[in-house]
Amino acid sequence: MQFPALRPRRLRENETIRRMVRETRLSVDDLIYPMFVIYGEGVRNPVPSMPGVFQLSVDQVVLEAEEVVKLGIPAVILFGIPEKKDEIGSGAYDDNGEVQQAIKALKDRFPELVVITDVCLCEYTSHGHCGLVDKGRILNDPTLELLARMAVSHARAGADMVAPSDMMDGRVAAIREKLDALGFKHVPIMAYSAKYASAFYGPFRDAAHSTPQFGDRRSYQMDPANSNEAIREVKLDIAEGADIVMVKPALSYLDIIRRVKEETGYPVAAYNVSGEYAMVKAAAAQGWIDEKKVVLELLTSMKRAGADMILTYHAKDVAKWLVEG
Repeated sequence: MQFPALRPRRLRENETIRRMVRETRLSVDDLIYPMFVIYGEGVRNPVPSMPGVFQLSVDQVVLEAEEVVKLGIPAVILFGIPEKKDEIGSGAYDDNGEVQQAIKALKDRFPELVVITDVCLCEYTSHGHCGLVDKGRILNDPTLELLARMAVSHARAGADMVAPSDMMDGRVAAIREKLDALGFKHVPIMAYSAKYASAFYGPFRDAAHSTPQFGDRRSYQMDPANSNEAIREVKLDIAEGADIVMVKPALSYLDIIRRVKEETGYPVAAYNVSGEYAMVKAAAAQGWIDEKKVVLELLTSMKRAGADMILTYHAKDVAKWLVEG
């Protein structure tokens, strides 16, 4: 049947009909809000490359979370910025570290808020790499024990979920084994399974003080040219015990999100990363785009591709916009 009998515009005639046939819906329940926890008290340092994002001391994290909870955002993910760094990232698994203190404070004040923690050494090492280093080489297996210690430290503090982002081989299995052995079988793992060596991470490294002091991360993060490798990585993490798998970044990797969802059927998280956020903010500040419309379109595309949840610095704004309709 052809035109004029077939007229797709009939179902676009007004907003009510468009809403009735809408295939993809973005909800506040899809959102996870990232926060940067720094040492000190009363600290709220703006991140220059990420307008609206701050490094927050523990007391300020709690204040920020109050707004997050009021907006109905179900979860946050915490990244730590220690006062001192060393070659083995000892602050990462310090039970009195900034993130551990923030977890306790958040769970005490907002028990219903899901607190997820980033598990990686890069914010804590003096060299800025995600693993131990020997003569310029990133060591895989010795790093696993430290990542497992970090995950256990977070779980002991009360974290609801841990999220290893280091891309070391075998880290999901190492973390799962250690969590289970120490009585944390109930703590799920959200694995950064397909994490690419992307140019979109620059503002995050500004916020987390985690720029590598030598070389780059291409020996452990994935080549942006590869798709099949992502599926292999995801399936390995699932086999090792991951409960949720993540694709990072999101915007340039919508095809990967779609493949992961279709080929595994697992819950998929997409990280709308700092560079994606900063580009939108910069263009909006110049008046070149409508920030609200662009952000909602971008996040809807991630949902449409297959993401079940989205980590995004836009989360608070999006939650407000969704309430406004």
